[in-house]
Amino acid sequence: MDPIEELLTRGVETIVPGKEELAKLLKSGKILNIYNGVDPTAVRIHLGHAVPLRKLQQLVEMGHRVTFLIGDFTAFIGDTSDKNTERPQLTEEQIENNWQTYKKQAEKLLDFSKVRVARNSEWLDKLTMRDAIKFARHFSLNDFISRELIKKRLSEGGSINLAEVLYPLAQGYDSYHLNTDLQIGGTEQIFNIQAGRTLIKDFDRRESFAMTNSILEGTDGRRMSKSWGNAIWIEDAPEEMYGKAMSLRDNLIVQYFTLATNVSMEKVKEVGERLKKGENPMILKKELAYQIVSELHSTIAADKAQEKFAKTFQEKNLAEADLPQVPTPASNVVDAENLVAEYGQVSHTEAKRLLEQGAVECSGTVLHRGENVKINTGDILKIGKTKFLKFA
Repeated sequence: MDPIEELLTRGVETIVPGKEELAKLLKSGKILNIYNGVDPTAVRIHLGHAVPLRKLQQLVEMGHRVTFLIGDFTAFIGDTSDKNTERPQLTEEQIENNWQTYKKQAEKLLDFSKVRVARNSEWLDKLTMRDAIKFARHFSLNDFISRELIKKRLSEGGSINLAEVLYPLAQGYDSYHLNTDLQIGGTEQIFNIQAGRTLIKDFDRRESFAMTNSILEGTDGRRMSKSWGNAIWIEDAPEEMYGKAMSLRDNLIVQYFTLATNVSMEKVKEVGERLKKGENPMILKKELAYQIVSELHSTIAADKAQEKFAKTFQEKNLAEADLPQVPTPASNVVDAENLVAEYGQVSHTEAKRLLEQGAVECSGTVLHRGENVKINTGDILKIGKTKFLKFA
């Protein structure tokens, strides 16, 4: 597939104002100013977060100027785009620590030696009240409060502080200040991205572009979430990453090859055709799991993960398998929900769900919610499809 066509279609949800216009600009030979920003409010990246990072790397390889923006100023405000409540305010130390942790993971996907890294406090700290008012006149409060999450919060008796109202303006100014040609972000970011397009159009009298990325679903088909335990994290160990990929629903195989790997679109098409012809999805998931681990770790790690998976999950030789060991509880009779939450490192809500679905076993016996479980040294705890622990 033509590189520009792949850039504009693979993992892309929307392009504003349009795909054809952006394609023309990309083919013109002009070096574009591209930016993607992140407020370092969290420290873990999953494969869904990696989708825009892959897109940035494509643009880097095409020779465009890419800025990765750390929203150290906007993190103090808190984005309302995907939250029903106010975000907690972070300290400068927390923001810096979060950024360093984020960068360490993002480096698996994005070559930071070829990317400009900037912090929006560099320019937003210098804006005067007069400046803020001048730019604020280009936006309507009605547009802000008509957003679904904002309407929902207000209808439920919540409040919106004025700082939150200014968040789209701050992000819009980032885009304007960086002389942006193309901004990349998640679908939930389109309102904020449009703010940048507005300022560029009103002050620079030119068009700029927005590209939003498709959402990668979690292993169970729902949105990836830590609380649901359905995310594949960039920092997962190779064996865990491989096992999670093998637990995918069959209908997600093509989506994961498309959004979570760098294989060619010809390969993606081939995978889709093999599925349609009735090939066993397990074979394709093995290829997918191997590819994901190879890209994020190494082929050596992928070989070992594949071998361990075959031994542990396919041969079911758990007694001899090299499983992670955890200390036997001091009290060998434990509530099942507490057991799953503690040793599975999941929320109690997720623990209840797993127990209700019969997805938890102790040495071959299915555990149930409300049950007291007797744990002995040597017992093997199975949580979901991929997590096995041995009590020692």
